[in-house]
Amino acid sequence: MKRRLFAAGLLAVPAVARAQSTPLRLIVPAPPGGSTDILARVLGERAGALLGQVVLVDNRGGAGGIIGTEAAARAAPDGNTIILGHNQTHASNQSMVRALPYHVVNSFTPIARLATVHHGTVVPANSRARSMAGLIELGRGGRRASYASSQAGSASHVIAETLVRRSGMDAVHVPYRGGGPATQDTVAGVVDFYVSTWPGVVTLVRENQLLALSIGANERLEDFPDVPTVRQAGVPFMNVDAWFGLFAPRGVGGERVARLSEAFLEALAQPAVAARATQLGLYAAPLGPAEFAVFQEAEVRRWQEMAVLTGIMMES
Repeated sequence: MKRRLFAAGLLAVPAVARAQSTPLRLIVPAPPGGSTDILARVLGERAGALLGQVVLVDNRGGAGGIIGTEAAARAAPDGNTIILGHNQTHASNQSMVRALPYHVVNSFTPIARLATVHHGTVVPANSRARSMAGLIELGRGGRRASYASSQAGSASHVIAETLVRRSGMDAVHVPYRGGGPATQDTVAGVVDFYVSTWPGVVTLVRENQLLALSIGANERLEDFPDVPTVRQAGVPFMNVDAWFGLFAPRGVGGERVARLSEAFLEALAQPAVAARATQLGLYAAPLGPAEFAVFQEAEVRRWQEMAVLTGIMMES
């Protein structure tokens, strides 16, 4: 069973750091109130105390994260502007957005991976599909199935379309403006299935308003032992997590990057932060700068393969 464990033994950071007059701007490429914003604010407060800097969260939502990410790429490489990016802003957009105004790898220096979030495939509670095999058969049984996404080009869109292409289903994409409406229409049976981040549907699964057919995890979740992993369900290619990590503009010095990484990973390990992250459905997945760089480049390749398979493209 998978347990939510927050890493111990991270690099120690002095409890008191020399105060700096220049604040640290933490760009969040999303509107206030969402999980990315909440994570940034909880971490920023504690990491700022370790760094001796005030952390100012700067919400720059819009255009699939491109607006905020471009602002970070163009910021001065002085180590006082960073961004809390994720798998779309710093991986999939590179392959799926025409004329992207930055390069997800070459324009940035990775600081730290912080957390990951699983995706689950859900259907209405009264769906005829009671398993992933049943869902695939539903899309092969002479009628066109339908699936929701939180928006065109999102991870929910790409992962679901990957299922459609690789399984030979006949299915139509129904994009929504956010995960909330997509979830509501799945509950109502307006669409046949939805690939969602697990925190977005977990309560409805627990309340039996949605049926979870699989979870994109390596092991079954402790709280949901009846939900098979994607490998157990026969669709291992759907094991694609969302992830969150910090980046600086390219050109920030290695010493500053290391200091930022140490402070934020130390903040991530604090019990209060761990508890809040767990409430958001996040799994701590700390990586330092070098390891995070290797991970990011592998993710860019993975999303490029899915972009080629699905043919999904967006305008910048």
